[in-house]
Amino acid sequence: MTLREALIEAANQLSSASLTPQLDARVLLAHVLGLDSSQILARFNEHLEAEHAAAFQALIERRNALEPIAYLIGAREFYGLTFNVDQRVLVPRPDTEILVEQALTWIKQQNRPLVVADIGTGSGCIAVAVAKHAPNIKLYAVDLSPAALAVAQSNVERHGLHQQIQLIHGDGVSQLPEPIDLLLSNPPYTLLDEIEPGVRLHEPTLALDGGPDGLDCYRQLLPATATVLRQGQPTAALFEIGAWQGPDVVALAQASFPHATIQLLRDLAARDRVVQIEQA
Repeated sequence: MTLREALIEAANQLSSASLTPQLDARVLLAHVLGLDSSQILARFNEHLEAEHAAAFQALIERRNALEPIAYLIGAREFYGLTFNVDQRVLVPRPDTEILVEQALTWIKQQNRPLVVADIGTGSGCIAVAVAKHAPNIKLYAVDLSPAALAVAQSNVERHGLHQQIQLIHGDGVSQLPEPIDLLLSNPPYTLLDEIEPGVRLHEPTLALDGGPDGLDCYRQLLPATATVLRQGQPTAALFEIGAWQGPDVVALAQASFPHATIQLLRDLAARDRVVQIEQA
């Protein structure tokens, strides 16, 4: 069997499980062969060895069971960086990049050393992306899951940020060792009954479940955030939200930060995505 024939057969197998069966097949075959997916096109007529064919088929079967591509290849691109990911952490989403962008914009506006916290860091993608582009900040990355922190640690090391990022095992802000200037969080906010089957089957429930109305973490985290932000200096907090949660999270933010400037920011698809809180 040639690579071309293997790809055609795999795409046919994936046609009912994926919206992009040809792309999925090409990415998985490239992973098996240790190639860039674009290199596959130049090798269409090469023979696929039996060992590689077996490994490729095993990945196709896992993809047919709706397992995310990122788990199958062990990596995901986020904010121009590559991250290690597996079943211990949520797969980074492009929608979250607006949170990183807004964080970096706020950081650049400050003319002083800053302490930043990423609450519910998961794979560490937010913490690493922010620290990579803001080398003068100190950053604490917190997660309740030791398994997730192990993945985050691998990404901190992958990007050479072990001197800038300190990982903390904890729930919320309670373990932060000092006041902070900027808090970032992409907390669990989904309604488990409404998420896609592949996400529900394979991604960690702890990183997804927002409770009956998706607001449990905001109810806990917003008042707690008000207690850890530095006094006497401009501070900010950025929270990712579900597209339907803007008014509710803004109301919760106003209750905890009655004198702050609160903005609702949209993602590239014009959906509500981030609540930004700023205090002078």
